[in-house]
Amino acid sequence: RRGRFTTPHGTVQTPIFMPVGTAAAMKAMTMAQLKETGAQIMLSNAYHLNIQPGSAMVKKFGGLHSFMGWDGPILTDSGGFQVFSLPGKRVDDEGVSFRYTKNSKEVRLTPEVSIQIQNELGADIIMAFDECVEYPTTHEYAKKSLARTLAWAERCIAYHKREDQALFGISQGALFKDLRREGIEALKDMDFPGYALGGLSVGEGIENMKKALDFSTPWMPQNKPRYVMGIGLPEDILEAVERGIDMMDCVIPTKYAR
Repeated sequence: RRGRFTTPHGTVQTPIFMPVGTAAAMKAMTMAQLKETGAQIMLSNAYHLNIQPGSAMVKKFGGLHSFMGWDGPILTDSGGFQVFSLPGKRVDDEGVSFRYTKNSKEVRLTPEVSIQIQNELGADIIMAFDECVEYPTTHEYAKKSLARTLAWAERCIAYHKREDQALFGISQGALFKDLRREGIEALKDMDFPGYALGGLSVGEGIENMKKALDFSTPWMPQNKPRYVMGIGLPEDILEAVERGIDMMDCVIPTKYAR
């Protein structure tokens, strides 16, 4: 697939790899150097930015674009993947409770809170709050988690306030074909402007990822961006593009370079 989508801060040609500036900066690089690499769109992390300096502070400085001096498109993730990796998290149907690793402060993250943070950060594309399931997992838990993620997606849509931000839905369902199809069909009914495949890059390996993409992408809309979250090895990117994926992101290129 070749395509393009337009944001308030420019048009992005796909397929595209998106570098990750977790805390609103590319480590060891300036924004000018990032632009010289040909990067069209970059990511920042809602979870980490809400810890420090806080989304309200970023909003006060005019949003992420002004805050970090990047005039191109930006995507922020919802915090779901970061919460997944935290020890001692407690997940229920309303949201997730956990402690910040930096100061051990008790935090409650819900779909509404995640969207509020991302609305304040002001990225061009924001992500629905989802539950990222560990690998391996059981069909029983994956099914329960999928129902929760779909309910959260509807709550994200209801709470999303900014028309200048595109809210993408995230598919879950682990490596189970029936659950992936159920989730994607439900998200299509919600009519998001873009769709991500979440719950990959969690230790399943490239062969399992390829299987998941093989049976998932045919169910995804042809005319909207398809995004696999968290892949950045060259072989992963090539396999994803070959299977009709448009967008990818990962910390691997900058982390390995450092």
